[in-house]
Amino acid sequence: MELKGLTHGQRSRLAFIDFSLEYFGEVSRADLISRFQTGLAAATRDLASYKQLAPNNALLDHKARRYLRRDQFSPLFSHNPEAILTGLSQGFGDGLSFPMEPSESCFDAVRLIHPKAEYIAAIMRAIHHRVALLCRYVSISSGESQREIVPHSLVNNGHRWHVRAYDRESASFRDFVVTRFIHVAILDQPINTLEARQYDKQWNHIVELSLIAHPALAYPQAIELDYAMQEGQLKLEVRAALAGYLLRQWNVDCSPQHQLNGGEYQLALSNAQVLEGIEGLAIAPGWQSVV
Repeated sequence: MELKGLTHGQRSRLAFIDFSLEYFGEVSRADLISRFQTGLAAATRDLASYKQLAPNNALLDHKARRYLRRDQFSPLFSHNPEAILTGLSQGFGDGLSFPMEPSESCFDAVRLIHPKAEYIAAIMRAIHHRVALLCRYVSISSGESQREIVPHSLVNNGHRWHVRAYDRESASFRDFVVTRFIHVAILDQPINTLEARQYDKQWNHIVELSLIAHPALAYPQAIELDYAMQEGQLKLEVRAALAGYLLRQWNVDCSPQHQLNGGEYQLALSNAQVLEGIEGLAIAPGWQSVV
């Protein structure tokens, strides 16, 4: 038996067994039945399949009727760290076919902003079918207005979700915060050539940011460990349109000679010159154009 020969459903159930053994140290047929709504016989077959694929990972405790993690455990699946923490904090489920079940011992960040599902759905349909949206949008600077936009990407900037789109009113590509829409309707008409994603220069331009521990820190090694820096640097490739959001989210000091003070500034940008010509940098801490 090999993993590649299994169905998606089988792989999902075996991944759950692997995850439970790795992070909780145990798993039972009852856990599988509860999670996947399968029968007793199916749960028994899944555990037998897992034992066949990873014979040294689990030992059956007959009295407790649970499989326990063995010391020589070796993961059968490679779990992404972010997926691991999501699974631990919200439960091993996708929220679609299986509900999320919040943990009582692992907690994710509190989210204050929640976009409406129907707006996300309309935006994604418009992106998929390459059509425009007619919407009513409330801006901080200009209030409520009706707009026609051509969305091409949905983005989480670390604080909230926004849509990157061509705005027909300003004839430019801009960001729109999803929670600020109060009406969205799909326009069933083809878009103009210059409204497509390939013409969004700021989106398609990739810049490499070099982040370092802030020079003012007494013990920079702590920050180097936080960000898994190599030779004192963390190099990131990011779309120019998203650079300002990243720099703000992580409080990266972009000022000349890294002059910003305060405990919130633990990172600094060592190659600030790469930001020249990038739009939306008013939110980047300390950024000053030299042009």
